[in-house]
Amino acid sequence: MTQIDTSKVSRWDQHGREHVVRVRRAGVQRTIRCDTCGWRRGAQFLPWLKAEEHLAQAHQATVDPRSAA
Repeated sequence: MTQIDTSKVSRWDQHGREHVVRVRRAGVQRTIRCDTCGWRRGAQFLPWLKAEEHLAQAHQATVDPRSAA
């Protein structure tokens, strides 16, 4: 039986809009998909880093909601 897990990377742009990239894991395969634009990519290594890069480059979304105090 294949285990499937999903997590997400959220960032906010300068206009206060949230952008989310979901990381889906099925066994050793990982797929990242942007909820905003539908961009998809397979990523075996460092999928969360690739998700952050996509958010910064495609959507200028760089504000991490977890770092806001």
